[in-house]
Amino acid sequence: MLAPFEVLFETELPAYQLPEELGRLYGRLGFADRVVYSNFVSSLDGVVALGTSFSAGSVISGKFEGDRFLMALLRACADAVVIGASTMRATPGHLWTPAHVYPDLASSFSALREMLGRAPQPRLVVLTAAGDLDVNHPALQKGATILTTHQGAERMGGRQPATCDVVILGRGKRFKVKRAFDELHERGFQVILTEGGPHLVGQLIAGQVLDEAFLTLSPVVAGRGKARRLGMVEGAELLPLMPVWSRLLSVRRQSDFLFLRYALPAT
Repeated sequence: MLAPFEVLFETELPAYQLPEELGRLYGRLGFADRVVYSNFVSSLDGVVALGTSFSAGSVISGKFEGDRFLMALLRACADAVVIGASTMRATPGHLWTPAHVYPDLASSFSALREMLGRAPQPRLVVLTAAGDLDVNHPALQKGATILTTHQGAERMGGRQPATCDVVILGRGKRFKVKRAFDELHERGFQVILTEGGPHLVGQLIAGQVLDEAFLTLSPVVAGRGKARRLGMVEGAELLPLMPVWSRLLSVRRQSDFLFLRYALPAT
């Protein structure tokens, strides 16, 4: 049975009225009316990705129950969950819903969404410039918003499920990630969780789109050898010319895991 998180530090933050069991376990949690936040689990030596063939999160966390609960809780708060195409390819059977990662409290997550006036499930949003998606992925079958380019849309060729809508953001091979999130805000998605990989988060931070970062620090040491292992941010070189100094908002603990929440500089 999951034990309550130990709150080691917390500054003044917005607070939702959480259902009793969620509040008992986590304590206070809330967000601004408009926010983009990320969630990662990292090894003690800073590794969040072990390659492109599979999702590293459950390996790095050891499927630790507290981490899976927080993942579900953060999804339950969001209007939309944004991922990249590579994340979808690495998790062929995954659904980006609260109940998928923590089914025991599915009713509490549903109650939270109802209290917040959210849809029954967060909308899955997939960013793919190239349109390289498995249209039979169960998450797409359930329904998603796909943000892509003309080239990406042509590659999909209308094969996406009828539950999906396709939004074309650019005629070239790429689109700016800020434009994608502006489009989501215009469509009414104001509280957005990104579970995309390090390259997407790098673009979000460099573009001053990411407002907050949740980081679970696992006690495991991953190590590095011949295979490339990524940290939380890739593809955006910030230090020494563009340092991004974040502000610690909260620290929680369960067993040997730390659960950190940071605010990034305001745009």
